[in-house]
Amino acid sequence: MKPEDRKLVLKKDIIESIKNVGIVEGDSVMVHISLSSMGFVCGGPQIIIEALLEAAGADGTIMMPTQSWKNLDPTAGVHWEEPEEWWQVIRENWPAYDKRITPTNTMGAVAEMFRSWPGAFRSDHPARSVAAVGKKAEYLTKEHELSNIFGAGSPIDKLYGLDGKVLLIGVGYDKNTSIHLADARASYPSKHNIKESSAVLADGKREWVTYETLYVDGEDFEEIGRAFEEGHSVRSAYIGNSLIRSMKQRELVDFAVGWIEKNRK
Repeated sequence: MKPEDRKLVLKKDIIESIKNVGIVEGDSVMVHISLSSMGFVCGGPQIIIEALLEAAGADGTIMMPTQSWKNLDPTAGVHWEEPEEWWQVIRENWPAYDKRITPTNTMGAVAEMFRSWPGAFRSDHPARSVAAVGKKAEYLTKEHELSNIFGAGSPIDKLYGLDGKVLLIGVGYDKNTSIHLADARASYPSKHNIKESSAVLADGKREWVTYETLYVDGEDFEEIGRAFEEGHSVRSAYIGNSLIRSMKQRELVDFAVGWIEKNRK
């Protein structure tokens, strides 16, 4: 985006647009956001978080992905820029996940600020954590097990149980983590588990642990999103230069399960 093409975005603009796409007080909302797509946000990540929390109100909850996926085995491709002869050194020295201080990886400036926001809860998964603020924050983030990233009892499954919403701000369905719940629920021939490894803290001591979990990649999520929008209500508006979209997570997941079972080999 050229500097001269950027629109000025104020906190009141964010609140107005969020409400225009159907976010109301009391909602539990999974938010995926690109700050750079919005234009010039006067106040940066801080006012975006404030606006989201104000729109959801005291009885609502905002949740965001705060993944630290660099904390995976180099064979997974997460350290693609490093030579293979370093891989064992990385395994032995990568810092253990600490939800208080471990930074996000490519989640954006808003999620990076959000993970340490006053009152925030962050889940325990060392590579695929989420953070939440609000009435249901502790419930959504607790008991995020190593092998159960996106399945029954995971944060996104708990959001489904709350009949929550998804808000995409300047990003596409490829960033829509909730579709991974459909991955976990659907049956299709190529579905399989993989082994992953991460550095964790066990009784205060760093350990490199290996665990089995569902293989997911999201390569068809944009296609799923387009098909979903053809027959379901997705409310949209603009914040500055960004298209924003809101949808009911339960409708999206239910649709995606059927789509995956029909189309994946």
